[in-house]
Parts: sequence; structure tokens; C-alpha cells
Amino acid sequence: MSVQEIQQAISQLPPNELHELTAWLADYHHQVWDKQIEEDLDARRLDSVIAAAEKEYQAGLARPL
Repeated sequence: MSVQEIQQAISQLPPNELHELTAWLADYHHQVWDKQIEEDLDARRLDSVIAAAEKEYQAGLARPL
């Protein structure tokens, strides 16, 4: 199934099913993102970013949100 076919099918959903799909898609996207972060951490691709953040924190440059 192509993206265009999926888009066409979504455009025909009633509002309650569109809401259900949207909630599912957001949850799925978060799961994919979390998995990518875990893989990046395991592969040590984020070490330089973490080190820079720790350096800023130790220098007192971090601010609460």
C-alpha cells in the first residue's frame, strides 16, 4: 500500500476513527523514537552531546525549563 493510498483511506475515516488512529500513530511514533534513542545511546553516538550538556551543567549554565 502506498502513502497516497493510506492518505486517501485516512481522509475517508469518520472523526472518531480518525481520533483513534491519531492517538495510535502518536504512541507508535514515540515508541520508534525511544528505540532510536536507545540504539544511539548503545552505539555511543550521543556521547559528545551528553558530554557537552554535562559540561554546561557543571559550569552553571543550565537553566530549568
